[in-house]
Amino acid sequence: MKKIEAIIRTSRFDQIHGCISKLGVKFLSFYEVKGMGFEHARLEMYRGVAYEPAYIPRTKLEIVVPDDLAEGVINCILQEGKTNEVGDGKIFVYEVLDAYRIRNQDRGEAAL
Repeated sequence: MKKIEAIIRTSRFDQIHGCISKLGVKFLSFYEVKGMGFEHARLEMYRGVAYEPAYIPRTKLEIVVPDDLAEGVINCILQEGKTNEVGDGKIFVYEVLDAYRIRNQDRGEAAL
Protein backbone atom coordinates (compact mmCIF):
# COMPACT_ATOMS: atom_id res chain seq x y z
CA MET A 1 0.00 0.00 0.00
CA LYS A 2 1.04 3.59 -0.58
CA LYS A 3 0.24 6.81 1.23
CA ILE A 4 0.12 9.80 -1.09
CA GLU A 5 0.35 13.26 0.43
CA ALA A 6 -0.14 16.24 -1.82
CA ILE A 7 -0.09 19.96 -1.18
CA ILE A 8 -2.32 21.53 -3.83
CA ARG A 9 -4.00 24.77 -4.75
CA THR A 10 -7.36 24.84 -2.99
CA SER A 11 -8.99 25.96 -6.23
CA ARG A 12 -7.97 22.65 -7.89
CA PHE A 13 -9.44 20.35 -5.20
CA ASP A 14 -12.74 19.61 -6.95
CA GLN A 15 -11.04 18.62 -10.22
CA ILE A 16 -8.53 16.38 -8.44
CA HIS A 17 -11.22 14.80 -6.25
CA GLY A 18 -13.37 14.06 -9.30
CA CYS A 19 -10.51 12.36 -11.12
CA ILE A 20 -9.49 10.29 -8.08
CA SER A 21 -13.11 9.22 -7.48
CA LYS A 22 -13.33 7.85 -11.03
CA LEU A 23 -10.38 5.54 -10.19
CA GLY A 24 -12.36 3.98 -7.36
CA VAL A 25 -10.72 5.72 -4.42
CA LYS A 26 -13.43 5.83 -1.76
CA PHE A 27 -11.70 7.73 1.04
CA LEU A 28 -9.27 10.58 1.44
CA SER A 29 -8.49 13.15 4.10
CA PHE A 30 -7.92 16.80 3.34
CA TYR A 31 -6.92 19.77 5.43
CA GLU A 32 -6.57 23.50 5.04
CA VAL A 33 -2.88 24.25 5.47
CA LYS A 34 -0.58 27.25 5.21
CA GLY A 35 2.91 27.28 3.78
CA MET A 36 5.77 29.22 2.29
CA GLY A 37 7.68 28.62 -0.90
CA PHE A 38 8.85 30.31 -4.08
CA GLU A 39 5.45 31.87 -4.65
CA HIS A 40 4.86 35.04 -2.67
CA ALA A 41 1.59 35.68 -0.89
CA ARG A 42 -0.77 38.16 -2.54
CA LEU A 43 -1.58 41.49 -0.98
CA GLU A 44 -4.76 41.34 1.06
CA MET A 45 -6.95 44.02 2.57
CA TYR A 46 -7.98 44.17 6.20
CA ARG A 47 -10.11 47.12 7.33
CA GLY A 48 -8.92 49.15 4.38
CA VAL A 49 -5.22 48.46 4.99
CA ALA A 50 -3.18 46.40 2.50
CA TYR A 51 -0.86 43.80 3.96
CA GLU A 52 1.10 40.82 2.68
CA PRO A 53 0.56 37.65 4.75
CA ALA A 54 3.64 35.57 5.48
CA TYR A 55 1.94 32.37 4.30
CA ILE A 56 -0.02 31.00 1.36
CA PRO A 57 -3.21 28.98 1.94
CA ARG A 58 -3.26 25.51 0.36
CA THR A 59 -5.04 22.16 0.74
CA LYS A 60 -3.27 19.00 1.86
CA LEU A 61 -4.55 15.63 0.65
CA GLU A 62 -3.75 12.32 2.36
CA ILE A 63 -4.75 9.21 0.44
CA VAL A 64 -3.87 5.57 1.20
CA VAL A 65 -4.37 3.21 -1.75
CA PRO A 66 -3.35 -0.27 -2.91
CA ASP A 67 -0.10 -0.25 -4.90
CA ASP A 68 -1.91 -0.73 -8.21
CA LEU A 69 -3.91 2.53 -7.78
CA ALA A 70 -1.00 4.72 -6.67
CA GLU A 71 0.25 5.69 -10.13
CA GLY A 72 -3.26 6.62 -11.28
CA VAL A 73 -3.84 8.82 -8.23
CA ILE A 74 -0.51 10.54 -8.75
CA ASN A 75 -1.34 11.16 -12.42
CA CYS A 76 -4.72 12.66 -11.45
CA ILE A 77 -3.04 15.08 -9.08
CA LEU A 78 -0.37 15.98 -11.65
CA GLN A 79 -2.85 16.54 -14.48
CA GLU A 80 -5.73 18.18 -12.63
CA GLY A 81 -3.59 20.21 -10.23
CA LYS A 82 -1.36 21.80 -12.85
CA THR A 83 -1.77 25.49 -13.70
CA ASN A 84 1.79 26.02 -15.01
CA GLU A 85 2.37 28.63 -12.29
CA VAL A 86 4.77 28.63 -9.37
CA GLY A 87 2.92 27.26 -6.35
CA ASP A 88 1.08 24.33 -7.96
CA GLY A 89 2.26 22.12 -5.08
CA LYS A 90 4.13 18.94 -4.25
CA ILE A 91 3.40 15.21 -4.00
CA PHE A 92 5.04 12.82 -1.51
CA VAL A 93 4.67 9.03 -1.63
CA TYR A 94 5.28 6.69 1.32
CA GLU A 95 5.14 2.93 1.88
CA VAL A 96 2.36 1.87 4.26
CA LEU A 97 3.20 -1.19 6.33
CA ASP A 98 -0.32 -2.01 7.45
CA ALA A 99 -3.81 -0.60 7.97
CA TYR A 100 -6.64 -1.53 10.32
CA ARG A 101 -10.35 -0.74 10.27
CA ILE A 102 -11.32 -0.15 13.87
CA ARG A 103 -15.01 -1.09 13.46
CA ASN A 104 -14.51 -4.73 12.45
CA GLN A 105 -10.73 -5.14 12.67
CA ASP A 106 -10.20 -5.62 8.92
CA ARG A 107 -6.51 -5.51 8.12
CA GLY A 108 -4.37 -4.53 5.13
CA GLU A 109 -6.04 -3.53 1.84
CA ALA A 110 -9.39 -4.83 3.17
CA ALA A 111 -9.26 -1.99 5.72
CA LEU A 112 -9.14 0.63 3.00
